[in-house]
Amino acid sequence: MENDSGFYAPLTYSAWLPWAGLGLLFLVAAWLAFVFLSTRQRRRAVPAAPFGPQWDPSSLKLDYLRRIDAVADDAEAGRLSARASHQELSLLIRNFVRDIAGIDAPRMTLAELHRQGIPAAAAAIRRLYPAEFGPEPRDTEPRDTEPHSSVAAAAETAREVVRTWN
Repeated sequence: MENDSGFYAPLTYSAWLPWAGLGLLFLVAAWLAFVFLSTRQRRRAVPAAPFGPQWDPSSLKLDYLRRIDAVADDAEAGRLSARASHQELSLLIRNFVRDIAGIDAPRMTLAELHRQGIPAAAAAIRRLYPAEFGPEPRDTEPRDTEPHSSVAAAAETAREVVRTWN
């Protein structure tokens, strides 16, 4: 007599299904980690001042003094407007601070410059702000020597920052 009760034993799962599930979990975790890490804001390393036996601050100062003179000459010759000259001088002061002290001054606001403990550079930048961001003269012809004299004074301010840096 056959024992046919119509009952069938449950089927067993294949051995690869748990591994596939673990693989999918791993892929989801890796994707989440990638998204999280790729969207984090990275801290930018501030380049250290190039101290060492080959570093000579006097040659750096001379280089920046030459650059300041070139901006003043371009302004006097009419190749640069007063505003562009003041902006260039401000950028030169900020780049000089970055190169000599390792402070990321080109990206700082005036308040941040004051907090960095570089009062001479911050004061010079503050003096350049009105000519950098103020309204341009409406006429295209220079009025007497006013734009040239303001650029000359700004250039002297920039030279003073470079010369007096310790």
